[in-house]
Amino acid sequence: MIPSLAVYLLILTRVTAFIVTVPLFSYRAIPTTQRIIFAALLSWMMVYTIDAPNLEIDGTYILLVIKEAATGLFIGVIAYIVMSAIQIAGGFIDFQMGFAIANVIDPQTGAQSPLLGQFFNALAILLLLTLNGHHMLLDGIFYSYRFISIDMLWPAFGEERLIEFVIRTFALTFAIAFQMSVPIVATLFLVDLALGITARTVPQLNIFVVGFPIKIGVSFLVLVTMFTVMIAMMQKLFEVMMSAMRDLMIILGGG
Repeated sequence: MIPSLAVYLLILTRVTAFIVTVPLFSYRAIPTTQRIIFAALLSWMMVYTIDAPNLEIDGTYILLVIKEAATGLFIGVIAYIVMSAIQIAGGFIDFQMGFAIANVIDPQTGAQSPLLGQFFNALAILLLLTLNGHHMLLDGIFYSYRFISIDMLWPAFGEERLIEFVIRTFALTFAIAFQMSVPIVATLFLVDLALGITARTVPQLNIFVVGFPIKIGVSFLVLVTMFTVMIAMMQKLFEVMMSAMRDLMIILGGG
């Protein structure tokens, strides 16, 4: 059976809203034209695999379009919130290293980003591609129709458990960011303590001139030492992101 144009437009709305907000696919490094073509082709492939009833374009259809756009945005934003833990961890480390005043414009998001946060973000993207995480993201939007059917008029937006879930996701994001940054932040705290004792015992030493190179050098040494831990934390972050997307679909679907 050939699907109707109304079903295709609904699927295209959810897929486009998802691509606009989800990490990796939403970055400005990907041209807008290519993202639109990719969303159209992906929707065209999905329309033949999703069991959807025949729909007519009427007043109820407008509400379905709004629901599809909100659903795609919600799923993409919750994934972006979890991935923002990398930027937060980089901000923690840069503040302790003294790099906080050297924020640069991130070409992927267009916002100001800490130096190490941008480095971690680029590393996370490469790791995500290596682990086929982009396939898992596309699986997420495909399997969302199992939890939130295309003809469901209005999912569980505004429910108390949805708000609690978003708050828990925010808290978990900050917890993961703290776990990623705590080795370097704790080491730099000890370095600051040692520099303070040195400044009191050797007043002739200009601690401000000596302190910054020492902190930067120690930070890079700890970063190289803890590199495998950072990679492991990024893998855990990807698992949390996929779980958050699935749990959000279950909540919106009323499960």
